[in-house]
Amino acid sequence: MENSEPENINENEQYEHVSEEQVPRVLPKPVLIQDKQNWVRKSLVSLGIYAFLFYFIFDANISYVAAVLVVLMIHEFGHFFAMKAFNYSNVKLFVLPLLGAYVSGKKSTISQRQMTVVILAGPVPGIIIGFCLSVYATFYPNEQLSMLGNIFLLLNVFNLLPFMPLDGGRLLETLFINHNHTIRVVFTIISIMALAIVAVLTKSLIFLIIPVSMVFDLIMEIKNQRIRDYLDQEHINYIVNYDDLPDTDYWTIRDCILLSFNKRYASVQAGVQQYSLLEGGLIQHVNAVLKTPFIKDTGTLEKIAIIFTYVLFLVILPITYFLIKVLI
Repeated sequence: MENSEPENINENEQYEHVSEEQVPRVLPKPVLIQDKQNWVRKSLVSLGIYAFLFYFIFDANISYVAAVLVVLMIHEFGHFFAMKAFNYSNVKLFVLPLLGAYVSGKKSTISQRQMTVVILAGPVPGIIIGFCLSVYATFYPNEQLSMLGNIFLLLNVFNLLPFMPLDGGRLLETLFINHNHTIRVVFTIISIMALAIVAVLTKSLIFLIIPVSMVFDLIMEIKNQRIRDYLDQEHINYIVNYDDLPDTDYWTIRDCILLSFNKRYASVQAGVQQYSLLEGGLIQHVNAVLKTPFIKDTGTLEKIAIIFTYVLFLVILPITYFLIKVLI
């Protein structure tokens, strides 16, 4: 019987065949689309609605409504131009009728020093303008200038109060709290209680919307933090921008969200790499779980100087104006 020799098998070709056929491929994460629509037109429309509602609901005269809108815009443009100066991308200004306005922007890495400047760029110019106008109107009486100066002072000093989401609270968070979840939760709860008290004392049901919405945001953040705790255990980096997030990590975080928010995303199955009709919302939620890299670049002396500046504009200048008013 003739012995047959076994065929020679190329081991490399066999390995390549197995790797191509048996190793599962990771579906690429969806692209996070930035809203680059014309925010100027939307803000102008919202500003008009703001003026209309303010005029009729609070029965205010036209000059008072105009003064409030001028103060609001100067405040927000302070934040806006500071972000632009530090090369934030997709910087936009939004107006929320009767509630105020806010500026949003994106940057790959957040600097503690730059963020401090961005925050203070809103209220500080307004307080300086208000102080100068009010003092001038004290020595040279002018009802319109006095009203405008008082609005500048009132709105911007209020915005420096040490509560979230006001600029004062954001400043303290940037300098001292940062990514410490427990302290942030406690600080947020204190802020909610303080703003709710303000709303009750001023009998402003509209202002009450802010602390109520903060309660829902806090619940969401607590759930998101549980996801981050799991990611820490699995050694998955979530302190990263969405564009730099690996595809495998996207699907892992997505699965965590589906399991944690099973009622919200009931129609989407966890553990399956497949795009769904709710993918747009899931992309935004994954992005909310991620933390932007944060650089702590302010030393002790710099923090002391910042706090002194904060106290100067929150307390010293308003008290100085009050004393001038009383003595004159």
